[in-house]
Amino acid sequence: MADQAIIATGGKQYIVSPGDSINIESVDGDAGDSIEFSEILYLSKDGKSTVGTPTVKGGKVKAEIVRNAKDKKVIVFKYKNKIRYRKKNGHRQAFTEINIKDILIDKRKTTKRSVANGS
Repeated sequence: MADQAIIATGGKQYIVSPGDSINIESVDGDAGDSIEFSEILYLSKDGKSTVGTPTVKGGKVKAEIVRNAKDKKVIVFKYKNKIRYRKKNGHRQAFTEINIKDILIDKRKTTKRSVANGS
């Protein structure tokens, strides 16, 4: 089984594996910068699964920023009938595209509780 992790960033949760490319909420940094996620909710590495309570202690996901960009435009149209009220607005959500490099776990910081051995 491939290494997997569930990370939380920007109020959302993402299932990631090394080599994945995902779009997340905008984070500070330029293209080529390295970032590290330490809020890991679930981690599966080398066939052993660890569920966080609420996070996995010692777990990290390293990623590289590919680009910062804006999403496609979403049109927001407000309308009230019979009173000639019309508002048209557009919105482009900023996002950061990242490439997952590695999933790491510090063996010394993890607890004995593991899903794999059922204890």
